[in-house]
Amino acid sequence: MKHAAGIVAFVARFVVLGLAIAFVISLIWPGVGDRLRARFGLQHESIPTASAPATQTSVAPASYADAVAKAAPSVVNIYANKIVTEQAVRMFTDPLMQQLFGGTPIGTVKRREQNLGSGVIVSADGYVLTNNHVIAHADDIQVLLYDGRVAKAKLVGADEETDLAVLKILDAGNLPVIQMADPKKLRVGDVVLAIGNPLNLNQTVTMGIISAIGRQLSNSSPEDFIQTDAAINLGNSGGALVNSNGDLVGINTLLIGKAANAEGIGFAIPVDTATNVLRQLIATGHVIRGWLGANYGFVPVAADSGLPAAAARGAQVTDVTPGTPAATAGLQPRDVLLRLGDDDIRDPADLSRREAALKPGSKVEVSGLRNGVPFHVLVHVVQRPPQMPTASSAANSGSNIEG
Repeated sequence: MKHAAGIVAFVARFVVLGLAIAFVISLIWPGVGDRLRARFGLQHESIPTASAPATQTSVAPASYADAVAKAAPSVVNIYANKIVTEQAVRMFTDPLMQQLFGGTPIGTVKRREQNLGSGVIVSADGYVLTNNHVIAHADDIQVLLYDGRVAKAKLVGADEETDLAVLKILDAGNLPVIQMADPKKLRVGDVVLAIGNPLNLNQTVTMGIISAIGRQLSNSSPEDFIQTDAAINLGNSGGALVNSNGDLVGINTLLIGKAANAEGIGFAIPVDTATNVLRQLIATGHVIRGWLGANYGFVPVAADSGLPAAAARGAQVTDVTPGTPAATAGLQPRDVLLRLGDDDIRDPADLSRREAALKPGSKVEVSGLRNGVPFHVLVHVVQRPPQMPTASSAANSGSNIEG
């Protein structure tokens, strides 16, 4: 009996010693047990544990310096000079005579006016996009490059309706070119940076987000805008609105001022609109747009419906210009237009934009309702005659301010 107890005690001591050694080894080499079990085919099935579903999250960068370093060299300061002729007046030295008679005209004097703005280099051979209102009526245009060089620029062409202009830098090489963003990937909430020359402070960057896309500033305008809360001030006009990668998404053009109790409401011309105008101005010096010869308004909504005026789809013809394709095709005021070609019409601005994109000389089918009865007419498209400016007139109306 004593012999059996001794054997048990002996075995117990070795078991305890083995467990102690195994514990020490597991502390020094974690996972050695799993590797040994796997080697000898003793791997046990693990019990699945609940885990949170994998989510893809993008972390905002701590700095946008890389985006600025990429885009800023392509942004230039524009100084547009023009000579203004004014009436010179000699004032009386006697205050009473000044009050009674004012002054005496003595001829004219000339003085120089300088308009400040920004621009974006869009090609290595020196083409620059800017706003038309920055360089309008200028006699001399100079650009200050990012590296400090000053160069002369000539006007290639301007489009008052979009408030865009194209300049060509003269006698300057090695020009940095902005990268264009994909307009289809632009989303509300994207971070954007405005780069320009506000208040002649030179190369200033402000940050915000895209507040809205496709914003209409006029029912009769075929153009839409990007709305942003990135700070835009006088001198930012024509400058770059870039995304967090430093790619161009728009050309800054105007803001709504504090006189309208507005804060952080600025507008930029989308890059796809800007590049379309750029190509046409370089090729022909002007922009060609399709035209049918009618004006449009919102489809009336019953006053007791409780719906907003713009709730109804389509566009109502408000008037037809005599002798135009619309008149020849038989379009009449109060017609409700629902389709242009293969596209549904969302509202008057949508119709104006689609109409402007039509090629002069082509034909398009217009579908709609006349007194509730469906109709279809084929209309010839002609080139639209010069119109009143849209972007710049919107900028000058009320408390809207050109940047």
